[in-house]
Amino acid sequence: MKLTELLKRDELSLSFEVFPPKTDTAFESVRFATEEIAKLSPSFMSVTYGAGGGTSRYTLEIAKNIKANYGVPTLAHLTCVSSTRETVCEKISEMRAAGIENVMALRGDLTPELAASDRSEWAYRHAVDLIRQIKESGADFCIGGACYPEIHPESENQKEDIRYLKEKVDAGCDFLTTQMFFDNNLLYNFLYKIREAGITVPIIPGVMPITNGNQVDRAIKLSGSFMPQRFKSLVDKFGATPAAMKQAGIAYATDQIIDLFANGITNVHVYSMNKPDVAAAIMQNLSDILG
Repeated sequence: MKLTELLKRDELSLSFEVFPPKTDTAFESVRFATEEIAKLSPSFMSVTYGAGGGTSRYTLEIAKNIKANYGVPTLAHLTCVSSTRETVCEKISEMRAAGIENVMALRGDLTPELAASDRSEWAYRHAVDLIRQIKESGADFCIGGACYPEIHPESENQKEDIRYLKEKVDAGCDFLTTQMFFDNNLLYNFLYKIREAGITVPIIPGVMPITNGNQVDRAIKLSGSFMPQRFKSLVDKFGATPAAMKQAGIAYATDQIIDLFANGITNVHVYSMNKPDVAAAIMQNLSDILG
């Protein structure tokens, strides 16, 4: 099922993100974790691609397994950073052959080596280049893209960021999923600005449960997210006690999701990664709300 059909529904729903293993030996444990999350019957599951596309084979295997054996719609990530057009064409063909209907088109993270390299000869400088190639390929994919409620780390300002976002939508992006954020007011302000800019595709807010105090610095580094004082106090109080931090982090994410639902958002994407216990706890917290 294409996600654009799911996103038309008025029912409240949750989706979850998982990531493929980095090695063959880790595949079985990762598959088990993703299957446990699939058993929760989320609205869909997204499967990431891995830095540089090195785990793309596993992305397709996991996505196919979830869809075929658990009936959960899947969203397969595809990145293009430092790739050739020929390589991306092959990946698109593999996705079509695997029966993938939904693709998350991303530039991909720049490793330190890539960031320091000469990008002038790259076939893809931005995600919009990948989106255009997917559309030109004739593949009948529902295409998703990423957006940043605060600002993309590489953008000079939010106005520029939104202009580039509009280019992605105009190129063929069917929906957008946000980077993690910890203050819902930032999202509401962002939604107002992009609607004013003429971006009308569905927006799926992305929420990450911080269940380990060590995740905070990484989350800030990856997304540049603003940490409200309420969240900082939570980490200060419980960060050194793993069980308490896990419970508090799940509660904070649950509270974010409830507020989003209460303010008219119908679909929320949870960056639960490969943690079925975290996904299950959030689903349980929202059992009567989700119905």
